[in-house]
Amino acid sequence: MKNFFAKAILKLIGWKVVLQGDVNNLDRCILVVAPHTHNSEYLLGNLAYWSLGKNLKIIIKDAHTKAWYGGIVKGIGGIGIDRSQKNDLVNFVANEFKKDDFSLVITPEGTRSKVDKWRKGFYHMALAAKVPIVIAAGDFKRKIIYLGYKIPYETIASQSYDETMEEIQNYFIKYDIQPKVPENWNPKIY
Repeated sequence: MKNFFAKAILKLIGWKVVLQGDVNNLDRCILVVAPHTHNSEYLLGNLAYWSLGKNLKIIIKDAHTKAWYGGIVKGIGGIGIDRSQKNDLVNFVANEFKKDDFSLVITPEGTRSKVDKWRKGFYHMALAAKVPIVIAAGDFKRKIIYLGYKIPYETIASQSYDETMEEIQNYFIKYDIQPKVPENWNPKIY
């Protein structure tokens, strides 16, 4: 049902999903979503994933999972984290992957505002969980959502952080991704 609904909404608003690689790349991964300049990017990303019959999880403030609407937030993949506590998020994520196969959405910019460089947590999560990094990007100029470019775990484990980041940065340069709010996007990510 979500699959049909998502495809219909995307078609209605004029967006296209371009799958880069096998659809199974989306099953068990750290899904790096960028640029993250506006809340609409999250909604489009969910629709794209659902249109392919896949489910996402996202780390969110636990206030949202405990609120009256918490059931909805959990239903669309929200994993509540108490951000007032010092958490070992990398190992928390690695343990979640031991329990279940899923795609965890990470927006490494950490904010919708412009940043000088990305946070490194997603990289360490992929290493600890022994899962690939998969890239998702919404291009607002062309109304295309790119999904599925995969950097296998073995590649991440065998190269340096800088080499992995350079590969990701080159991806965004190659596809000339245009965000919703261009002034909030820094394509130089590390």
